[in-house]
Amino acid sequence: MVGPTDRPLTVRGVAEADLPELHRIDRETFPEEPYPYFVLRQLYDVHGDRFLVLDDGENLHGYVLFVTTSDRYVCWGMSLAVTPDLRGLGLGRRLMVEALRRVRAEGVHRVHLTVEPTNAAAISLYRSLGFEVEAGVRKDYLGPGEDRLVMTLGL
Repeated sequence: MVGPTDRPLTVRGVAEADLPELHRIDRETFPEEPYPYFVLRQLYDVHGDRFLVLDDGENLHGYVLFVTTSDRYVCWGMSLAVTPDLRGLGLGRRLMVEALRRVRAEGVHRVHLTVEPTNAAAISLYRSLGFEVEAGVRKDYLGPGEDRLVMTLGL
């Protein structure tokens, strides 16, 4: 697949130099509640090997962050972001498929993630990958007024 300027898009691991671009992607994708830069910095420091980015050779256009428990039994999808200009092209799927391939290879048994209950596109993507809603809407899951669906995939 090619990017907005006809450059090929590749999925690769994140590098420290990517942090400003990750922050830009997060602000574009989640303008009301992006991760602060320092949070992305700390996530990189602790889980840098768990970030995958979508790169056209000059700019990043998306990322996925997945974190595995210390016993390697469960993985949590922490964030999936694709820049608004490239949504609907299957890039979120591409990032998720690669993340799931990697955690399967590590022997992970279950993957969990949360999604805003009104985000029909994300719910549809996750369902198409085999995720199921665990127990309906979880009120205040991420704090007051921050309801989420918890979705789970058995591997």
